[in-house]
Amino acid sequence: MLKRIVANPSRIRAQQSFRKFATVEKSTGSSVIGSDGRHEIWRGDVDHDNEPKVKRRDGTYQPVSKLRGFINYQRNPEPYRKPLERILDWEELNPVKGDPLKHSAVEQKVQAARCMDCGTPFCQTETGCPVDNLIPEWNNLVFEGQWKEAIDRLHKTNNFPEFTGRVCPAPCEGACVAGLVDSPVTIKNIEYAIVDKAWEEGYIVPRIPKERTGMTVAIVGSGPAGLAAADQLNQMGHKVTVYERADRIGGLLMYGIPNMKLEKDTVERRVNLLREEGIEFVTNADIGRNVDINDLRANYDAMALCLGATKPRDLPIPGRELKGVHFAMEFLTKNQKRLLLTKEGKLESQWDKNSFITAAGKDVIVIGGGDTGTDCIGTSMRHRCKSVVNFELMPRPPLERAPDNPWPQWPRVYGVDYGHAEVQAVYGKDPREYSVMTKEFIGDENGNLKALITQDVEITDKGPKAIEGSEREWKTDLCILSMGFVSPEAYVVEELGLDVDQRNNVHAVYGDFRTSVEGVFAGGDCRRGQSLVVWAINEGRGLAESCNNYLLQKRDDEALTSDKTGAFANLSSMSPKI
Repeated sequence: MLKRIVANPSRIRAQQSFRKFATVEKSTGSSVIGSDGRHEIWRGDVDHDNEPKVKRRDGTYQPVSKLRGFINYQRNPEPYRKPLERILDWEELNPVKGDPLKHSAVEQKVQAARCMDCGTPFCQTETGCPVDNLIPEWNNLVFEGQWKEAIDRLHKTNNFPEFTGRVCPAPCEGACVAGLVDSPVTIKNIEYAIVDKAWEEGYIVPRIPKERTGMTVAIVGSGPAGLAAADQLNQMGHKVTVYERADRIGGLLMYGIPNMKLEKDTVERRVNLLREEGIEFVTNADIGRNVDINDLRANYDAMALCLGATKPRDLPIPGRELKGVHFAMEFLTKNQKRLLLTKEGKLESQWDKNSFITAAGKDVIVIGGGDTGTDCIGTSMRHRCKSVVNFELMPRPPLERAPDNPWPQWPRVYGVDYGHAEVQAVYGKDPREYSVMTKEFIGDENGNLKALITQDVEITDKGPKAIEGSEREWKTDLCILSMGFVSPEAYVVEELGLDVDQRNNVHAVYGDFRTSVEGVFAGGDCRRGQSLVVWAINEGRGLAESCNNYLLQKRDDEALTSDKTGAFANLSSMSPKI
């Protein structure tokens, strides 16, 4: 029997109201946003309240109200610092306290008021936030001014909101229900504001586990997945040691994401908190090379692999061996290490020039888009490059969602990221060239890169197809390959004899995270493939839950064996010396 579908009257009224205000704004050119980049405010002579009245889309000034907030107020993301200002330094893109661009407390409340208390918050479902952040709850707490409670709710699902609030592309906003009739809520800005205020007010303090289980875990890799797993397992009472092959803790967070997106003091602040909570960190420990992996297995009750997907996708074309062609992570890592040396007071004259890749005065070409490609563009701009071009294999995305990309999927639409905006501000044009495939690198007599040859491509059912006769030569003396990552490096996987999937990632079922070897778990990019920081946190948390179940079962089994034999079967609480 067919059911009659009745339209939701409240949704229809909301759409009609929004269209009415949007039409007025378009026809009159008026906006509720003032010259200072915030909603206009007004305080009357007889008003004694601390909070001023705020301009609504209908032109009236009223106290901030959550009722119909997404209709009454305009989406107003907090802007980055001005492009021509920020390319002169390596400070974060986000404005700091005291900067006129920084949103006021009133504007933060207005943006939180736009959260519409929808019946099904898609922002925290599988199409939205991978860690299932309780977004409507902490949006409402920000509106109410309850910042302590807001960080508590945020930490229930997200171990490191100061990382995701800065670097996550915010799939939650793409799935926001308000986006059906208007622009989505500024969820990422609100998350960032919550955690920054929490650090500022001292709400984030060490949580020392009250009890210890006596079980030990070795975590290999200190990126977002490894740190999330370590945090969760430590709070469960296990003794956790994190091994990192680099000289600093953080993995991708420390060396893969440049300073202007994620200040390294922010990473170290969280790592220091985890250290205070009882987690041990060991750097310069390359498992399978300078640390014996069998010693690790013998001294710990379980091992968790959070290796990342660090094997880059190469471009095997003629001239690949020329000097001046580099992988993106090589370029970004060496730049970040140089910045950290500067910060620690090491004079420029003492730098090892051979270990640094500079874009200064060079014609730079970045092959590959995405976040990493943008980071390479932004880094090149801060080096004072002569020019920068970005090749993308795919066509330019549409300005609005295509029919095969409906809400609440992530919107595959044209956008301008921070690096593109900086190039546009300096050189007057977007650096991206679409539907381009690199065919050959050309070198000089000394083996240095001097140019490359491209072909235009068209997308067919069988993939990209080169267009005959479309070859072009581009001058360049620095080419950065930013085409993603294919898998984890194989040496740890091979040493343990782990099963891998068809893409050479560690084989472990999502939700279980156990590998083919007893007591060894895997999560993050080394299991799922290259992905977002927020997905790495999701995997780290899931791995910890599975590992915890294994450890508790192992402890019970060993206790039972001990009762039967009278022997001390479990000596794993002894601190390992490796």
